[in-house]
Amino acid sequence: MSEKQTPQAEEFEFQAEMSQLLHLITHSLYSHREIFLRELISNASDALGKLHFASLTDQSVLGDDPNLKIRLELDDKAKTLAIIDNGLGMSKKELIENLGTIAKSGTAAFAKKMTGDAKKDLDLIGRFGVGFYSVFMVTDQVTVETRGYKSKKGYRWVSKGTGKFTIEELGDIPRGTKISFKFKKDAAEDFGSKWQLESIVKKYSNFVNFPIELGEEALNQTGALWAKPAKEVTDEEYKEFFGFLSHGGSEALGHLHLAVDVPVQFKSVLFFPKEAPKNMFNPDERDSKINLYVKRVFIQSDAKDLLPAWMRFMVGVVDSEDLSLNVSRESTQHSPVMAKINQYLTKKVLGELKSWTEQKPELYQTFWKGFGNFVKEGIHTDYANKDKLLELYRCASSHDPQGLTSLADYISRLKPQQSEIYYVVGKNQGVIESNPNLEYFKKNGIEVLYFFEEIDEFVLSGVMQYQEKQIVGIDKADLSLGHEEHPEQLSPEESEGLLGLFKTVLGERVSNVTASKRLVDSACTLVSAKDAMGANMERMMKMFDQNFTGGKRVMEVNLAHPLIKNLAGILNAAPEEPILSDIIVQLYEGASLLEGSLEDPSEMVPRIARLMGSAAESRLKALKPA
Repeated sequence: MSEKQTPQAEEFEFQAEMSQLLHLITHSLYSHREIFLRELISNASDALGKLHFASLTDQSVLGDDPNLKIRLELDDKAKTLAIIDNGLGMSKKELIENLGTIAKSGTAAFAKKMTGDAKKDLDLIGRFGVGFYSVFMVTDQVTVETRGYKSKKGYRWVSKGTGKFTIEELGDIPRGTKISFKFKKDAAEDFGSKWQLESIVKKYSNFVNFPIELGEEALNQTGALWAKPAKEVTDEEYKEFFGFLSHGGSEALGHLHLAVDVPVQFKSVLFFPKEAPKNMFNPDERDSKINLYVKRVFIQSDAKDLLPAWMRFMVGVVDSEDLSLNVSRESTQHSPVMAKINQYLTKKVLGELKSWTEQKPELYQTFWKGFGNFVKEGIHTDYANKDKLLELYRCASSHDPQGLTSLADYISRLKPQQSEIYYVVGKNQGVIESNPNLEYFKKNGIEVLYFFEEIDEFVLSGVMQYQEKQIVGIDKADLSLGHEEHPEQLSPEESEGLLGLFKTVLGERVSNVTASKRLVDSACTLVSAKDAMGANMERMMKMFDQNFTGGKRVMEVNLAHPLIKNLAGILNAAPEEPILSDIIVQLYEGASLLEGSLEDPSEMVPRIARLMGSAAESRLKALKPA
């Protein structure tokens, strides 16, 4: 640093990296210029906080000015603004160190990160603690007048952000710091009115510890709700705060109020909303609803790293003492402090939901109906918490189609020797209960989980098992039913011949045709091979990939069904009878229609007409007198 004497003031040059930074700020457009006020207020708040701390052991440091506060003085005609605090203040040495060198600003690290892209580089300002200099985005010259609380001399620091600054002695001025400047013309339009400043203060600095005044009016709430002990906060205050955070949303189902000292220091209030987003996959609904504060200074509104992505429905505030005040979006992504907060909050949210399932089941049912799909997403994506999330999972079942069943409830009702957890997928209860694959389970009183959404099968089939029981769809070909098979009522020769005919007629449309163990009332059904996707999973895949081709299905035939026995009789009497092929294909396409996999029904209608014609003809002959 070079230095020379003038009659009025000493002139200094910024270090090279500082000049580079100031040139970038003063000659580039920054899309979030309003943060200049956040940064200056944050610096003022820090100065007040340090003086307050010093006063705890030495009350005399407050002198005759004990009411610590921040004042904004706006001249809307001259378009000037001053930010004034009666805090710690600075000496001449501190002015040079804090506002002119690398030591305090982090400018060297900033300079190494600069890319040459002005917009990207300016976004790094907060990351490296050089926020004071953001004021040059809105002005051409800044004046800082300050007196340290231990000194009787004040100093004035002036710079145009062009590589130099001056410092001159002022004598005895009030304790603290005053930063003043005139807005650039375009900045005056954005920030040169009372309501504009008030709006910025409420957005970023609404909960700063000290009053922020503009004229006679206090712009902020000095009492942050999350900073109070939970026992001192009323239900009405929680309700109002949730409304503030959710922009007038409905009442919350519940909340968590946390004050944590280890492993990191932070305070938080988190709300469980009552109403879910209308479309959880809408890009607008995928942002976090958690506001991040550092020492009561607002940093960002969508702090994605504070909770797992599936918890993005939570609304609330996290305020950390252990994060840097100038933390930015870029620096939080890999912060170990953020990771520890995430781990702690996730544990608390899961614990609260678990307690609801045990102590407030009706409340949990309300939560599940609104946010169950988020939990399902978590089961699929949050491997570390998968087991806890499975305890929260709920669905309907054949035991209680209108209610909600947990996997633990299902396990408690297992039949003796039952080795699998069974599920079936369908759009609604009516569709599910008409599924022929369910017949065996109904007859034998074996509980089946009802999945009304494809996401349930997608998620649970990925889990594979729960409490060492395999989770399988009832449309699988090789289920371990553990019960006696249906009596076939056909000789082995008849069965072999008829199943062979099915294979011949259907050809490449199926992978195999077998005798069914599960059918009671239906003639046939389509099932999936052991390691193949079910029909619903294949439908989901086709939604995402039009070129996806599913595997071939296995056709199971109920050899005890009257229609099947009649087909065996026709085959025995007239193997070339055309109606055999028509009925077999019709059975296949009917089964495909039931499971939702029939792609081309164009041949079904004329075939039905032929079969109805044959049936009507046979019936007419039977009705005519002999």
